[in-house]
Amino acid sequence: MVLNMTLDSNKDETTLNAAPLPLLGDLVSSSNPDLYIDRDFSWLYFNHRVMEEALDEQNPLLERVRFLSIFASNLDEFYMVRIPAVNKCILEDTMAGVGGTNVYSEMQKIYAKLPVLLENMESCWDNILRPLLKKQNVFVLDYSELEVFQVEYLHKYFKKNIFPQLTPLAYDSSHPFPYITNLSVNLAVILSDAAYGRIFVRIKIPSNIKRLIQVPSKEDLKSGKTEDNMAAGKSGKFNFVWVDDVIINHLDMVFPGQVIQEAHAFRITRDGDLGLDDDGDFNLMKSIEKKSGAKYFGSPLRMEINGGMSDYVLKILMENLKLRSTQVEALASPVGLVSVSELCDIKRPDLKYKPFTPVKKNYLKTTKTMSIFDKIKKKDVLIYRPYDSFESVIDFVREASVDPDVISIKITLYRVDKKSRIIQYLKDAADNGKQVIVLIELKARFDEENNVAKAKELEHSNIHVVYGVPDLKTHAKLCMVLRREKDELVPYVHMSTGNYNATTARIYTDFEYFTADQDIGQDVVDLFNSLTGYSRKINYRKLLVAPKSMKKDLIFKIRREVENHQKYENGYILFKLNSLVDPECILELYKASMEGVKIDLQVRGICCIRPQMPVYSENIRVTSIVGRFLEHTRAYYFYNNGAEELYLGSADLMPRNLDRRVEVLFPVNTDYLRKIKDNILDTHLKDNVKLRLGFPDGTFEKVSRPQTDEALDSQIWMTKNQKKWD
Repeated sequence: MVLNMTLDSNKDETTLNAAPLPLLGDLVSSSNPDLYIDRDFSWLYFNHRVMEEALDEQNPLLERVRFLSIFASNLDEFYMVRIPAVNKCILEDTMAGVGGTNVYSEMQKIYAKLPVLLENMESCWDNILRPLLKKQNVFVLDYSELEVFQVEYLHKYFKKNIFPQLTPLAYDSSHPFPYITNLSVNLAVILSDAAYGRIFVRIKIPSNIKRLIQVPSKEDLKSGKTEDNMAAGKSGKFNFVWVDDVIINHLDMVFPGQVIQEAHAFRITRDGDLGLDDDGDFNLMKSIEKKSGAKYFGSPLRMEINGGMSDYVLKILMENLKLRSTQVEALASPVGLVSVSELCDIKRPDLKYKPFTPVKKNYLKTTKTMSIFDKIKKKDVLIYRPYDSFESVIDFVREASVDPDVISIKITLYRVDKKSRIIQYLKDAADNGKQVIVLIELKARFDEENNVAKAKELEHSNIHVVYGVPDLKTHAKLCMVLRREKDELVPYVHMSTGNYNATTARIYTDFEYFTADQDIGQDVVDLFNSLTGYSRKINYRKLLVAPKSMKKDLIFKIRREVENHQKYENGYILFKLNSLVDPECILELYKASMEGVKIDLQVRGICCIRPQMPVYSENIRVTSIVGRFLEHTRAYYFYNNGAEELYLGSADLMPRNLDRRVEVLFPVNTDYLRKIKDNILDTHLKDNVKLRLGFPDGTFEKVSRPQTDEALDSQIWMTKNQKKWD
């Protein structure tokens, strides 16, 4: 079944009405809005590519379910992040978006398209994935489909595991309307009480209860299998029922003696902008603690409900949550479809990707004669995760924590896993008398609470913690180990395109780079001084650093490529990144294309440039890969008339990264430049399985592969060819 992914109801294809192309003079003199795809439409097209993976019959079935969950999660984030950003522009009367587009006008169009996305999401689940799961003996049942013995099983299960956790909260003249947590699933229950009449009660489904409850088959009960452990019993069947339905069908236990008139699930999405003020570390910490998590009362932006909810219940919810009818989404499927990812835990390896084990870098293993630092001093080392193991990074910090010659460790942390071994080794280092400086970014969106907890944990271990720079987010990924060797102090540096997070390291693609290069080491020393002590360092030896100089340096290199092309006709630029939004950088790429420079842009997510336009971007090719791993690397390559340059790092080409964040791009040496360019970046460009080609209207289509060509899934190729970049 093919879903209608059209975002324009007047067209048969996934297209966006493009504005008339600007005159050449307009392009040179200003950032003409007609040259830019609206960033929010571009995001919707990215999520469309995620949905395509859920629909792709070549993907294992449970992985398709996972992609549907990712689609739903992305949509949640869109409401939490982008809708508030646009509302803020409207309130502040700053209506210009990328390249001067009218935000309000674009947002009206987007609101009109969102129902199409929701319809496609529901259709994908109800009409495609759920029936396919059924054919594979994975059943997501309605309560009415359960057999008598299964109802009896759930009755015992509810009494033992769910009922003790439920807390009904009434709403009436003496009870205020309860606070509804962001993204939580709730039940709105109407009771008919003999003394008080109709009573509204909210029941929140606790977050530690699975949305999908496993139910045994008759054969499983006979064999003694009674608990849900995500394995099939003797029957070979996996049966699940939504916990919402389980609770609704046991409300007589929750409200004995009462008449239950109706009960419906609902879920709200709140504004995710904490509205933080950068007025000092102490106040920032307190502000985040007050506003984040369950304590944060962000405004409700949408409410998902199931069909059949009465006007009476809907009115109570809308009035108390201050929602308009346009912010209510009535769904035929269960609310919060992001929860279908729970099915991916079942023990059916035949319905998942083949297991893959990252390879640990043998070169970095410590020997009796050489430490990890001796090896890094001998040569730079590249890690490309998840194909290479993140364990090498953990080993780097662990060895630094116990090495008697190490005197200090400095590190930036943006998103860390909750059970981070790196945090533990930093604490060990402090216990061993080493100076440990940690810059932890408290304003990392959606990780505020976790980062506050980690900051306190580090401080309790006598580690000096810095909470970032006023008015800026610190997004750079850096770790510096200072080691005393003979009569000098030698900095050993680890730099990355991704976070110090062992969880995401298994599913995100990122470059890691270890070096003892003296110039880079001194640059990192200077950068940490600016982060912790407000030094005014602007110029660096080898690093490109935002917000002071990165954009200027990148624009210089783009213009240098134009000059080289005018002389030698060999100009070439290749960028691989997550998002391309910055209008100044886009304008420079247009100008370079018009001068004949060949440009490859591989952009995973938001891309505001219009490729393949006559005259303006005929030499710009935009591609995108969505696959098993989330493409998270940032790489900036310039041919430079044979004196090639390749920078890796934390920064996308977005105004926030270039103007409002501390970011770092770092160069790689000549050997790694060739290996990365030839074996990684070029292989991604040659992908003919997952690669999508971008068009001027912002849409993407999968490249068509001739039957005579061998299939090349670049991510699968990487899992088998780690030696290519050693």
